[in-house]
Amino acid sequence: MASKKILICGGAGFIGSHLVDRFIAEGHEVDVVDNLSTGTLANLADARNAAGRFKFQNIAIESSEFAELVSLRRPNIIVNLVSFSPSHAHLHGALSSMELSVAVLEAARLAGVEKVVSAIPGGLLYGEVAVRDLPIKEGHLNDARIGEEIFARAASDIHSVYRERHGVEFTVLAMGNVYGPRQRTEDGVVAAFVDALANGRAPIVHGNGKQSRDFIYIDDTVDALARATERAGGLVVNVGTGISTSVADLWATMAGAASPVPRTSTARPNDLARMSLSPVRARIQLGWSP
Repeated sequence: MASKKILICGGAGFIGSHLVDRFIAEGHEVDVVDNLSTGTLANLADARNAAGRFKFQNIAIESSEFAELVSLRRPNIIVNLVSFSPSHAHLHGALSSMELSVAVLEAARLAGVEKVVSAIPGGLLYGEVAVRDLPIKEGHLNDARIGEEIFARAASDIHSVYRERHGVEFTVLAMGNVYGPRQRTEDGVVAAFVDALANGRAPIVHGNGKQSRDFIYIDDTVDALARATERAGGLVVNVGTGISTSVADLWATMAGAASPVPRTSTARPNDLARMSLSPVRARIQLGWSP
């Protein structure tokens, strides 16, 4: 696409920093807003060398400063990676995430931003599903079991409200379990397993290890996010492989037959038994496949 001004909320984090690198390589002008609660400036080392095409702002999305910045910078596109980050994986955090989604959309409305692309974990958006319903399609919504799922769905729905009432275009991406370089060990099981292997110790597995997830590599994720800035307006689109892999099988594949037996711990509250996301809509609407 032609060169654009793109503002990334959470751009110093794992996913955001890779997306920053992608956009800068494509010749876009990139603003990053991040309060560095989980992200780091080290993740932006390459981007900071892009003279004249990169700016960083350490401010909170919920502050008045954010809306003022968006009005001042007038980006064409906002990518929101802050809402429902791993640091918000609890009820109060989910409520805050919904409020952050509204703050981003309202700032976009006031500044006349062309489009908002938001990422929400697929596990929160869809909740627990039966095996027969895998891989999950975008239209499949069970009754929300917990507050976190209620707030995630509300955050997704509020994008439609802003589109219908205020003309703010959007795409919401329902994300699988993203993994890859720069991911913190506390934010993903793949990163935790890599750390365990590097240090020659058995990892901790919460529950019995039979819980399954849709693991998607960071490069594929960034490609979907970049494509969503131009396509799939007004839609929720899955970013996943459609393949469900158990945590136990993941460890066996990564570590091999001689690997130490994982240490078990109690299952996390409200942990999903299974998850995989159908990539069919992404293939049609984004021209994307993992």
